[in-house]
Amino acid sequence: MYITVKLFATLRQGKFDIDTLDLPPGSTIGYIVKNLGIPEKEVTLIFVNGRHSDFTSELHDGDVLALFPPVGGG
Repeated sequence: MYITVKLFATLRQGKFDIDTLDLPPGSTIGYIVKNLGIPEKEVTLIFVNGRHSDFTSELHDGDVLALFPPVGGG
């Protein structure tokens, strides 16, 4: 199955902005984050197809996954 992954802010460093990944059926968000080498603690916002999600959510062919680091600012 093919999933579009969008990385934002510091999660992009040394990786990509947007990429399409070919993954085995039943892959979870946690599986993708681990395989991208991103520590889970660095991902604080997760959206699948524009809806809030979490590391245990199973993805489906054609999904768009967006991962965000902690938001800072003042």
